[in-house]
Amino acid sequence: MNKNIPQKVIHKYLRHHKKFPHVWCSGCGNGIILGDLLRAIYNLKLDNDDIAIVSGIGCSSRMPVYIDFNTLHTTHGRAISYATGIKFTKPNMKVIVITGDGDAAAIGGNHLIHAARRNIDLTILVLNNNIYGMTGGQCSPTTYRGDIATTSPYGSIEADFDLCELAYSAGAGFVARTTAYHTTEARKIIEKAIMKNCCSIVDIITQCPISYGRMNNMADPVEMLKWQRDNTIPIKAFSKLPKEKTEGKIPRGILYDLDKPTFIDEYEKLSKRLMQNSENSEEKK
Repeated sequence: MNKNIPQKVIHKYLRHHKKFPHVWCSGCGNGIILGDLLRAIYNLKLDNDDIAIVSGIGCSSRMPVYIDFNTLHTTHGRAISYATGIKFTKPNMKVIVITGDGDAAAIGGNHLIHAARRNIDLTILVLNNNIYGMTGGQCSPTTYRGDIATTSPYGSIEADFDLCELAYSAGAGFVARTTAYHTTEARKIIEKAIMKNCCSIVDIITQCPISYGRMNNMADPVEMLKWQRDNTIPIKAFSKLPKEKTEGKIPRGILYDLDKPTFIDEYEKLSKRLMQNSENSEEKK
């Protein structure tokens, strides 16, 4: 832990008396990511009133309920839509979306794609546990081929999304991947994502020992964390290793960091141009 961060810094942001105990299962990675997010906000010295945190439906989407910011717990798959409305109305506010892999990439998949395409200045944290954890243990778009779920009792036969490549291909300016195991790295990436003026999408691999783990012979959360450690490679090392060393491994870190105009930048340019045209027309009269 960073020595400059008080050990109980997360208590500064929790709604202690109203919403606890939380709904997360023992061993779930969501609490780790919550701590990383709150420490990132603390490090950035952001005021609570200058932050809006929006979520949809799912285990990870319960996160805003527990923290004392401007928060909005919305409908399934629609968190990015609500967050977009907030950003357009309050462009100076830091708007953070907390979503799961099912919420973001299945029912909310089009919203994710078009937020990236427009490069809307949102920080989208996708807590990716490869399953619909809260709503029944079904396959999600990131469930690996062959994995067991309630909707694939004989193993999934579908290919999984690479959320980072999807986000980059759609146009997001900042794309990163990290894990619940690499908690210090996760905090640093979240800090950069929040401060970047673009659509920032962070794929955070996290563990669900109950809905996913028990069906896939990985019910021990410690073993799941070890899997994250052993099956991911920092992107700088990944790009230098021979193919046999990276086969089946997942690159992590900041994968894409681009400077490109956001939707609001382009909207303001258009507004100024139209206003100037209107003034010129008035002068000609």
